[in-house]
Amino acid sequence: MNETEPDLPICSAKGCRSEATWVLVWNNPKIHSPERRKTWLACDEHRTYLSDFLSLRNFLREVVARADFTG
Repeated sequence: MNETEPDLPICSAKGCRSEATWVLVWNNPKIHSPERRKTWLACDEHRTYLSDFLSLRNFLREVVARADFTG
């Protein structure tokens, strides 16, 4: 990447350097208020893996295409 190119959002999966195309919106109900939202970014390859990880813990609230995310 050079200085004229903007930094692309990167997938949150450990070791992944791919561009993120999805936003996984989540919160931990044991420590966050219901309106609090956190986000992880995911590439196409890791969207299901990261979504499953959050869903298993009942943390996942929604998955939104990054282009459509307004948060």
